Amino acid sequence: MDDDHWKPPSVLLAVDLVILTLRGASLHVLLVERGVEPYLGALALPGGFLRDQGEDITAAARRELSEEAGLLDAPHLETLGVYGEPGRDPRGRVVSVAYLAIAPRLPEPVAGTDAAGACWKPVEQVLSAGVELAFDHRRILVDGVERARAKLEHSPLATAFCGDTFTISELQQVYEAVWGVKLDPRNFYRKVQSARGFIVAVGPTRRTENGRPARLFTAGPLHVLHPPMVRTAQAVCEDPEGPAA
Repeated sequence: MDDDHWKPPSVLLAVDLVILTLRGASLHVLLVERGVEPYLGALALPGGFLRDQGEDITAAARRELSEEAGLLDAPHLETLGVYGEPGRDPRGRVVSVAYLAIAPRLPEPVAGTDAAGACWKPVEQVLSAGVELAFDHRRILVDGVERARAKLEHSPLATAFCGDTFTISELQQVYEAVWGVKLDPRNFYRKVQSARGFIVAVGPTRRTENGRPARLFTAGPLHVLHPPMVRTAQAVCEDPEGPAA
């Protein structure tokens, strides 16, 4: 092609955010209700276009999270991927940089700018056939959830969703919520204990609902789980706390 006649394509750059947290016993995602076209009234991931050429991409993601959902103290954001297939946005050629955050105890969102509403929705409900998401946000959400599930396999992230001290059963509930499976308590206990430094036993035991004592733990110094907590869906057996102290 003759460089003298070449013109750069017209491409818009946007950001989208997959923000995940645990609420109750299930994994939730932050969604906004679009207040403008296209997809007026549809649910979508928070996000939007860069404000100008001088705005940093990550800064734009944090700005959109603040403007659309009122999350001023945004959790740590990591790059999830880049989505730029032609036709993904009816307004033109749009390339989006997606970010992921999974954090405990995130506040209720407050809608702003071009969002008519903002809320936490159970991931399982959103990914069911009954919930439509704008643009290609379903695909981005699926990728984000899978990344979050993989992070629990290889890192001690799950302990951040527990209290300062917790039981094996409470830690297992975090894994079940994020992975969306039921885990065999005995196998889970063995896997946790095999990753030395993952958790550390502390303090006195705690009485469970069935009256049995359960050993208390706190997060250990480990940053990478070895061996990893590989996902398995298994039948639930008795003794949900594993071996007693």
